[in-house]
Amino acid sequence: MSPATVSLVVVWGLGLRSRSWRKGLGSRSRDLQQCAGDGKLDGERRRWELHGCGGDKMWMWVGMARSEESSGQLQLVEREDIEDDEDLFEAIDKLIAQGINAGDVKKLQDAGIYTCNGLMMHTKKNLTGIKGLSEAKVDKICEAAEKIVNFGYITGSDALLKRKSVIRITTGSQALDELLGGGIETLAITEAFGEFRSGKTQLAHTLCVSTQLPTNMRGGNGKVAYIDTEGTFRPDRIVPIAERFGMDPGAVLDNIIYARAYTYEHQYNLLLGLAAKMSEEPFRLLIVDSVIALFRVDFSGRGELAERQQRLAQMLSRLIKIAEEFNVAVYMTNQVIADPGGGVFVTDPKKPAGGHVLAHAATVRLMFRKGKGEQRICKVFDAPNLPEAEAISFFLLL
Repeated sequence: MSPATVSLVVVWGLGLRSRSWRKGLGSRSRDLQQCAGDGKLDGERRRWELHGCGGDKMWMWVGMARSEESSGQLQLVEREDIEDDEDLFEAIDKLIAQGINAGDVKKLQDAGIYTCNGLMMHTKKNLTGIKGLSEAKVDKICEAAEKIVNFGYITGSDALLKRKSVIRITTGSQALDELLGGGIETLAITEAFGEFRSGKTQLAHTLCVSTQLPTNMRGGNGKVAYIDTEGTFRPDRIVPIAERFGMDPGAVLDNIIYARAYTYEHQYNLLLGLAAKMSEEPFRLLIVDSVIALFRVDFSGRGELAERQQRLAQMLSRLIKIAEEFNVAVYMTNQVIADPGGGVFVTDPKKPAGGHVLAHAATVRLMFRKGKGEQRICKVFDAPNLPEAEAISFFLLL
């Protein structure tokens, strides 16, 4: 087995059983599985060092493996020199230690609540709507959760420390990364709007790959969830992008979970189901392409505009909670509509769809438009920490 074979082997969750990394290791996976044994991982995500395998040495950590030439017998050793990552969220099971009935915890999980952080993001009205949970039970559950997670005031220094957990995922374009201050941020929603074929979906495909790079290569070191509302996801496009980054296309595709949504209700239910997956495995990116398409179809005419915006606000609120609960980057594409008030001096005036509801939900808003040939132009339309109206030209690289 050559170093190139295992240069980027993706390992998730328990790591050494029934995971996509076997494709990279081939026949060696059985030997490594026997070496690891069934009881040595005890349910934790750890970093391991593998020696042997035909003269190679590999490091596995939170989902990534690298190889260097070495020698020795096949053995599995836990790395003592690398600290474990701090937990990003508190599992809902911890409520049991605070005196909450296991049956009530199961009801919360059935309702799509898998972390104490996520629990505190729900109103008591929503929680009492869960079958089997009375107001008294909800009060007790919330009091227990408050003992586990701090949702009160923190100092500015603590807020700054929390910001250090933000990961910036490379877009694959140096020029675009410089514009964004390093890449697409976790704990935030990045909206890209523009006409068709302006590069929004192509960037989504590139992010599917770059998110799986280790953090020291400006990646997110995590999985990707992709919700497609327009039928534009093409897995065959992932292959050349993965090869460009020197990654195994099969392993990359295995670490993308994909769903095609056909109604706005279906789209919302898919978001609710993500909590279970993200609480078990390390996700770093959620893509919604596009966020507005199904709402424009399912709600037509001015008579339904108010309801459409209300449902859209609920959807966007869920996206914000996912980003902050699991420290993932949310990248959503948006369509454009004609802007009658654009003025006579504005050529082909357009504005993003979704109105003020969508504008307030997005952390960073990017406007894409076509340039010459394969060149695309991205403009920071709105961002809390980036200069507005700064335009830059970049190429969508494969």
